[in-house]
Amino acid sequence: MISALVPVNDVTNAQEMTDNLTIAIPVRNEERNLAICLEAIGKDLTKNVIVIDSGSTDATVAVAHRYGAKVIQFNWNGRFPKKRNWYLENHNPGTEWILFLDADEIISPEAKTEIKKSIENTSHQGFQLSYTNYFLGRRLKGGYPLRKVALFRANEVRYELIDEDNWSKCDMEVHEHPEIRGSIGLIRSRIDHRDLRGLDSYMEKHNQYAAWEAKRLLSILSNPRMKQNWKLRQHLKYKLIRSPWGALAFFLGSFLLMGGWKDGSIGFSFSLLKAAYFVQIACRLKELETA
Repeated sequence: MISALVPVNDVTNAQEMTDNLTIAIPVRNEERNLAICLEAIGKDLTKNVIVIDSGSTDATVAVAHRYGAKVIQFNWNGRFPKKRNWYLENHNPGTEWILFLDADEIISPEAKTEIKKSIENTSHQGFQLSYTNYFLGRRLKGGYPLRKVALFRANEVRYELIDEDNWSKCDMEVHEHPEIRGSIGLIRSRIDHRDLRGLDSYMEKHNQYAAWEAKRLLSILSNPRMKQNWKLRQHLKYKLIRSPWGALAFFLGSFLLMGGWKDGSIGFSFSLLKAAYFVQIACRLKELETA
């Protein structure tokens, strides 16, 4: 394990980097988050760092260049593919493995060490990553654990095909899942999910996500075959969304069962807003069904 006293950009003291990994960071107007993200990546994990930009109007591109990352521009037409699948289809990473990071995800020295060890001589097709959550500037102790598959073999895995038609302003895969046909490992060392854009951005983002989720669920209801590759978690999530008690069940699970109470009033607010997100999807779905 890399000592916490070693600077993330100190190549001479850190473990040898891997040439078998590309880190891809989809962005738009992320100058503040991106600088911290790239600083944390440093030069001891991989030299292959790609920033996939969507016409940022702030200093995002300049920040990427300052840290030595390669910048690729993506223009979304409102349909499939979105940013991550587009990159995988049109820009060969040239490495066996790819790790998709968001600009507000800060990779720890422990996670870097574990990732490098995990992708050496493994039979897994991908790895689930573990994250911490921050809300109102505080690192949360409780709530549902945040995990997602974001590290996988670049030439063998794609995100699920959902041919939306301008359902939302989300030009990047957020709730689309990578389709893994082999086994999936777990990286236990946590990555900090630390969004610095504030509450307005948080609320706007979830408003976009809710619109997308409702449109997707409406499509699935008319074509049940679309959910044949769902995991158990996805089946449970959408069943809860359509249940009149789904939001309450999520709140009680997050705040009581998963320890959200440990964060006091902030944990209560976080669990409540997440439950409200379920309500928003359900209301949007009802609106679409009755339109």
